[in-house]
Amino acid sequence: MTTPAWVLLVAAGALAVGDWVAVGRGARRAEYVCKPGTLALLAGVALTLDPAHGDMRAWFVAALVLSLAGDVFLMLPQDRFVPGLAAFLLGHVAYVVGLNLHGGSAGALALAAIPVVVVAAVLAIRILRAVLTSGHRELVGPLVAYMLVISAMVTSALAGGNVSAAVGATLFFASDALIAETRFVKPHRGARVVIMVTYHLGQAGLVLSLLD
Repeated sequence: MTTPAWVLLVAAGALAVGDWVAVGRGARRAEYVCKPGTLALLAGVALTLDPAHGDMRAWFVAALVLSLAGDVFLMLPQDRFVPGLAAFLLGHVAYVVGLNLHGGSAGALALAAIPVVVVAAVLAIRILRAVLTSGHRELVGPLVAYMLVISAMVTSALAGGNVSAAVGATLFFASDALIAETRFVKPHRGARVVIMVTYHLGQAGLVLSLLD
């Protein structure tokens, strides 16, 4: 890890904590600074660290930039859920490509896919049932596509054998699952803070996996 990367990582951590506090207190103005700022700094970490595989870095930076765009869409006062979903979907595609440049074998991917598919299927049934009940049939296609892509991302991370990537991808998945739960099934007290903590730690884990 280079010195600039360390500095940016510490700054990202500080902004992330600031965002968690802002979310907990409902301080929207602080969120508008801390949430995108955290992702921008993590992208800076990815750009300045000394990666084990330089070709992965470009895809990870692309994923972080797309995630930043998704964050901005989801923060806007207007409902920009579908554009935000699309940005994150493309971000996961970038992660999938990057993770598989030096990823696991076909056998490892198949083995890793088993638990991911089981968990994703259970969540999908629960969420899609709620979406259909609410009358938002137009969201079924985008949500199914998103579930497939994030499942592929988690599978790729687990198959690669990199602990940081596996933990990061799993936390990212958990964050998105909780978003879907609170948006379409039922709200949970304190869920937004948990969503942001798991999201930021997940992204940080994926970034730091570039070192291995």
